Amino acid sequence: MSTVPERSAIDVEYKWSLTSVFESDEAWETAFEAVAGRVDELRAYEGRVTEDPGTLLELLELREAVFRELGEVAMYAQLRSAEDTRNQEYQAMSGRASSLQSEASSAISYLEPELGSLSADDVEAFIAAEPDLAEYDHYLDDVSRMKPHVRSAEVEAVLAELSEVTSAPAEIYSMLTNADLTYGVVEGPDGDDVEITQSNFTKLQTNPDRAFRRRVHETFYDEWASVRNTVGTSLEKAVREHVVSARIRNYDSAREAALDGPNVPVTVYDTLVDTVGDNLDVLHRHADLKAAALGVDKLESHDLYMSLTGDQGPDVGYDQAVEWVIEAVAPLGEAYQERMAAGLESRWVDVYENRGKRSGAFSSGTYDTQPFIMMNYQDDIASMYTLAHELGHSMHSELAGDAQPWHDASYDIFVAEIASTVNETLLTNYLLETVEDAELRTHVLDEYLERFRSTLFRQTMFAAFEAEIHERLEADEALTPDRFDELYADLKGAYYEPVALTGGIEREWERIPHFYYDFYVYQYATGISAAAAIVERVLEEGEPAAADYREMLAAGGSDYPLDVVELAGVDMASPAPIESAVGIYDGYLDEVAALLDLA
Repeated sequence: MSTVPERSAIDVEYKWSLTSVFESDEAWETAFEAVAGRVDELRAYEGRVTEDPGTLLELLELREAVFRELGEVAMYAQLRSAEDTRNQEYQAMSGRASSLQSEASSAISYLEPELGSLSADDVEAFIAAEPDLAEYDHYLDDVSRMKPHVRSAEVEAVLAELSEVTSAPAEIYSMLTNADLTYGVVEGPDGDDVEITQSNFTKLQTNPDRAFRRRVHETFYDEWASVRNTVGTSLEKAVREHVVSARIRNYDSAREAALDGPNVPVTVYDTLVDTVGDNLDVLHRHADLKAAALGVDKLESHDLYMSLTGDQGPDVGYDQAVEWVIEAVAPLGEAYQERMAAGLESRWVDVYENRGKRSGAFSSGTYDTQPFIMMNYQDDIASMYTLAHELGHSMHSELAGDAQPWHDASYDIFVAEIASTVNETLLTNYLLETVEDAELRTHVLDEYLERFRSTLFRQTMFAAFEAEIHERLEADEALTPDRFDELYADLKGAYYEPVALTGGIEREWERIPHFYYDFYVYQYATGISAAAAIVERVLEEGEPAAADYREMLAAGGSDYPLDVVELAGVDMASPAPIESAVGIYDGYLDEVAALLDLA
């Protein structure tokens, strides 16, 4: 039987090095107690924020010191928890860190309401009197911009205290799906039992044996059916929290509230959904090509992840993936490339799946630590691309941290998802230009097409679903598991018109954790659109364009997202990058159709 190993069976070289943050759990405990003891220092400034420029600067510097320490404490606990979600000790540490973060946020919740009492002239006068405050000009501008949505200090304190409660639906969902829920065992093509997990489900859906894919698909979604009431309730409560929080802050909708945080106009969201919706014929063409390649009259849901070549393609071991990803980013400059290579050598990455490990992949870290990348590497092309993706995030953090002070280094997700997909796009270009093996080249092309499909089209479909379920709740419509199924199936049917929706695919919404992240997913689609435009420019213009892109990364959160992206020469308020990305996707479909004689 194919099983997932315990963490102790994974070689240390393939595990991240959390001892670079704290030497031991005991050292973490000491740091936790130290920063917990500093929270009261924040409370001492309540009512004094605008007392004089020097007092404001003192508070901002204190806030930075406390939250930098707290960031390391929380990150370490969260990463330990992700290593094995069954480990109750680490779950408790993560819970304690989360509680302390809420307490610290509550302790300083008066800051922005009190800052809001300053006029623009007052702010200018404060900076003139205390020039070091000029370093906070973007933060102060953002506070001024958000004045209509900031409540009194008392209300802000209550909201901060409630953050642990309001995050409960997402945390319960995570524990259910990562620690408690199992996804079934099916008979493999060779007769052996195969355990289905969140991490290997997609790979199993690329197996050439169609009957096996169907068994995997049906078993997987049958398991989700067994918890549909729990998951449906958790999602409904998450959506309700988004809606109620938006109303509390004087927004007309949850979507407006979510996008106003990073100052992204709602029209950007609408432009994405509308532009992609107007180009579904290109996605339908991909489905038709896949049906022809597989020799079936009509695709079914369990066929969607299949390669156009009809097989899973060659294995790509982790060490080979590392070599190729490093070579692929050469157009971004020697310093960028060398820094990435050094990071991989110093164990940024926790590579392989182990029992209890959180599913998926992510890049984490703080201003004062190295990046940490969690993966569940499956020795395939898709995993190689995921590595490139997460390294994009990590390098973004490294460059922003170098160039910006703490309060301006943290960037918005809108920009983050560009950095990740730039690396994916460069990897595709490198492999298609340098690898001679015809089979690998075809699979690389197919993988990139799949990433375009799943990132530009699938994530936009998710964005449309997310917008709809929030709008339904805002209109006082009940959101039940049956209603989620119905709304999701309607969208899935429109996006994948040539495909027979089978095997419980209407329940796919249950397995998407990003729906708990409050209008997050659209940024994957805007990200790949911007990335395609950036890479096209870098490959055409060379170092000047690469320098503009590095400037975008180094800007971190020192400006609003649309302005930061403009540094790389891309206007995301326009449909042009999205239309261009669709055109690139269509062009790659032409290429693969010719290679496989499907034109």
